Amino acid sequence: MSKTITITAEDIIHQIQISCKLPEVIEQIVNRKIITDVFEEAGITVDTEELQKAADQIRLGNKLHSAEDTWKWLEKYFLTLESFEEIVFNSLKSGKVATHLFADKIEPYFYENQLDYTGAVIYEIILDDEDLALELFYAIQEGEISFYDVAHKYIQDIESRRICGYKGTVNRKELQPEISAAVFAANPPQLLKPIVSSKGIHLIFVEEIIQPVLDQKLRYKIAGHLFSEWLKQQSLQLEIINEMGLSNNH
Repeated sequence: MSKTITITAEDIIHQIQISCKLPEVIEQIVNRKIITDVFEEAGITVDTEELQKAADQIRLGNKLHSAEDTWKWLEKYFLTLESFEEIVFNSLKSGKVATHLFADKIEPYFYENQLDYTGAVIYEIILDDEDLALELFYAIQEGEISFYDVAHKYIQDIESRRICGYKGTVNRKELQPEISAAVFAANPPQLLKPIVSSKGIHLIFVEEIIQPVLDQKLRYKIAGHLFSEWLKQQSLQLEIINEMGLSNNH
């Protein structure tokens, strides 16, 4: 015999609270209200075509390739069609406010922080023995063994071993300072002398240094960063009035 469980709004709020997700939810609410205030005060508008494009992007991002996929997704997240339209509008509204606030600040920020967006294509092997790392470094330099062979012999992780420790394109902030300094001073293609860090001894091959280009993708990334930092500052200046009786005091 099946049982019925009733879930109330209070149950949901309580679960969010004991799951330690309440600060995250409150932050999202505050951000939405800040964005709405700026959107309305600046008299920003959106048209039907923009809404349609934003809806298509959200569907694409969630792999909703058909009407059936969309309805199943709405059911899964307990959303109505009106809720979906609100999600689309809020997404577009955020982008519009970010553009309104930072469109003329993106280029200056890029040139001031250009080094942070320089990329390096690297391969990495992490060893436990510094003497072994030096021995392998000189062996590769002398052509006695290839980086490929070393990677296949000493990388423990199967997936990483299959791609010879390939890390893709990384930037300065993704690397530890001592590694970043050596990588971005390299003259590719170059095998770097072993670098000691808290993670072990790094044997790194720098394949290429990629100079940044301020294309549309990077513009969005910078705008998103500036917008996120701005939202944090705005939140710090607000007094949040709690009308739900929730307390963060012991």
